[in-house]
Amino acid sequence: MATQADEELLPGEGDGLHSSGDHLGMRWQVNSTKLVSYEVRLHTDLLDPADPTLARAGITETSARPRRLIVLDTRVHAIYGARLSDYLTAQGIEFDLCVIDAHERVKTMDSVFQVVSAMDRFGLARRREPMIAAGGGVLTDIVGLAASLYRRAVPYVRVPTSLIGMVDAAIGAKTGVNFHQHKNRLGTYHPAAVTLIDPGFLATLSARHLRNGLAEILKIGLIKDAALFDLLAVHGSRLVAERMQSAGSADGGAVAGEVTRRSIHGMLEELQPNLWEDDLERVVDYGHSFSPTIEMEALPELLHGEAVTIDMALTTVLAHGRGLLGDVETERVLRTMSGLGLPTWHRLCTPELLVKALADTVRHRDGRLRMPLTTGIGAACFVDEVSAAELDEALAALRRFAGPVAFSGTAISAGGTHG
Repeated sequence: MATQADEELLPGEGDGLHSSGDHLGMRWQVNSTKLVSYEVRLHTDLLDPADPTLARAGITETSARPRRLIVLDTRVHAIYGARLSDYLTAQGIEFDLCVIDAHERVKTMDSVFQVVSAMDRFGLARRREPMIAAGGGVLTDIVGLAASLYRRAVPYVRVPTSLIGMVDAAIGAKTGVNFHQHKNRLGTYHPAAVTLIDPGFLATLSARHLRNGLAEILKIGLIKDAALFDLLAVHGSRLVAERMQSAGSADGGAVAGEVTRRSIHGMLEELQPNLWEDDLERVVDYGHSFSPTIEMEALPELLHGEAVTIDMALTTVLAHGRGLLGDVETERVLRTMSGLGLPTWHRLCTPELLVKALADTVRHRDGRLRMPLTTGIGAACFVDEVSAAELDEALAALRRFAGPVAFSGTAISAGGTHG
């Protein structure tokens, strides 16, 4: 039988707060919804002194004395620091630069605390002075975590300067740093107010780091966009040589632009309905079942995208062994990886390490493996079990793979190894 307290509408209940019980055992149910809205924008020549886009990014109210804290990694500062300072001066902005090392070995809470200290010194306002993070994916992850923690979350703007940042790390909601040799073990969900993507920054990126970003683009092609995969298979080496720039390009940058747009759209299309990862079956986790462990064990030898490619090569062979991927498609996938200059093997890929990697992945995915496998180029399914025999067979195949590939049944014939 309902008590009087059950039946009464207490103050606040009309706004979604519900209470029940009596004076000996009251219970309140708090219900609140937070709208999440952020922007990802392609914009060329961000450092043009006459263009206010970067200066105004993330600003919700004007100020007579605009201030910005800029966090950037040491390499970006060496190349673009002077231009950035000139730009901010031309825009009439009071600013401070916080320059930090930002690579996988220092992707730790110590680096987060460096950024937090800079925020404190600058006297960052809580809502109206979004700071700017300019750098690769490691830098934007570090700054994003710092922003999510400082005063329980302050706004920030991402300006990715690496390809992997532009198509992956800087366009989602996740932040994170490594902990005790575990990849991104500490992190939060805190998207930037705006992510501004200027492909012009890729002109100064090394070929290896361009390939690193192409690995994450290849992932999108393999699990959901066959046309994107085709573009990489045909034009991948040229995109690296031209640094994905329109100037001097054989086609005026048409393919580079199409690859960039398709990869960003494909990633955001998967992220938007599952931004907080309530559903742990995510096709964008393709290439991320073995790779976190491989990457951290090999550190600093492998870049993130290189480790992801090794994972994708292994799971490509696993999919082939299950009959999900035909001989011709499997050969084409591995040829494309090789053509992009990406590794498909590393000496640390032992059965023992891979079993350890899968165990950690199962914990991360809440007790189930939920491993994405390709079911033909451009589509995927999920599997919850991978046998030791399957792993051994896939490893044996990949050990033999280098350069030209020829498939016959489940065997790969070729000589040499990567690593």
